[in-house]
Amino acid sequence: MNIYAIRAIYLFEMARTWRTLLQSIVSPVISTSLYFVVFGAAIGAHMTAIDGVSYGAYIVPGLVMLSLLTQSISNASFGIYFPKFVGTIYEILSAPVSAFEIVAGYVGAAASKSIILGLIILITARLFVTFEIAHPLWMLTFLVLTALTFSLFGFIIGIWADNFEKLQLVPLLIVTPLTFLGGSFYSIHMLPPFWQKVTLFNPVVYLISGFRWSFYGVSDVSLSISVGMTLVFLSACLTLVWWIFRSGYRLKT
Repeated sequence: MNIYAIRAIYLFEMARTWRTLLQSIVSPVISTSLYFVVFGAAIGAHMTAIDGVSYGAYIVPGLVMLSLLTQSISNASFGIYFPKFVGTIYEILSAPVSAFEIVAGYVGAAASKSIILGLIILITARLFVTFEIAHPLWMLTFLVLTALTFSLFGFIIGIWADNFEKLQLVPLLIVTPLTFLGGSFYSIHMLPPFWQKVTLFNPVVYLISGFRWSFYGVSDVSLSISVGMTLVFLSACLTLVWWIFRSGYRLKT
């Protein structure tokens, strides 16, 4: 394994974060803080507790997950798309660097950025609401697994996209709506029975449910199912990335 290649790609991508600190870190934190102000303080003050948890605290895992998903996809997709756009991807592909090392560098950097952002948002949330983390190890596990999974998904989108419009298409029209409908601001048990069953086809439900369980010990689906669905999605993304490099899809043509 070429550790130096992974390190070079990783550090280059991380350096881009510090150059665009306002866009990469500050902007998502401010946006999430506004959610806490509007939903946690203004609306939450007039809502009853959900599963014994105050509404302001209940939405913390959902808001962290919302930022984590969107930023993981954005960081990874732009990270691989820009070399394609300017043509430097061919230098990387012709270098003595394996597909695993390329993916490890780009996806590792994107996941690291998202994890840092998620932790910053958690710290910021304490300024608005009081909450406890009942299972910190599980919280970190879901944080890392989700960041890796959706960074891989973003990497796939960056390979697939051939213009900047397509780069934003999937996050804006698919991922963000699924996150809002995945129980970020409510428990799916509050829905009518029919819509509860429909919601179970939303993969984001399992991510948010498992992440919320690590905070309060309450969830919409069991922990084992949440972990299982996360690993299935991770495996699917890994398989698709393997096929992309094996076939050269939109990389070598």
